[in-house]
Amino acid sequence: MENLAIVLIPLFVMGLAQLTKFIIFTFKSGGIRWNYIMTHGHMPSTHSALATSLVTTIGYSEGIGSGEFMIAVVLALIILDDAVRIRMYLGDQGRFLNMLTQTLNLDPKKYPRLKEHVGHRISEVVCGVLFGFIFSWLCIQLFV
Repeated sequence: MENLAIVLIPLFVMGLAQLTKFIIFTFKSGGIRWNYIMTHGHMPSTHSALATSLVTTIGYSEGIGSGEFMIAVVLALIILDDAVRIRMYLGDQGRFLNMLTQTLNLDPKKYPRLKEHVGHRISEVVCGVLFGFIFSWLCIQLFV
């Protein structure tokens, strides 16, 4: 496999995951919102799809015993952990700060409401992982 394919396949899968997320949101919300095309969060996790795609393409190209594969796995685990756990804590803090500003009757113009859903649900990350693996494998089989 060419080195260029190791980069292009994950980027293609990331774009496809983002497009899929936009289509799912369009059907759920009942209308197109173009500002949602580059949003974070929701189904499937684009970060998880990208990380899994990179692991898959490197594993196929270099072998699962290679140092490159091990580095990709470690980076993917960091990304998956960030997508679920760390961002969940940020959402919790946003919710608590929103409750605090409401309880203290602070000026909403000076202290605007913070976003409370920052990270992914586990199901969104799992779907992102499956999405990344399946579409990477399909691209490898079709184009490499």
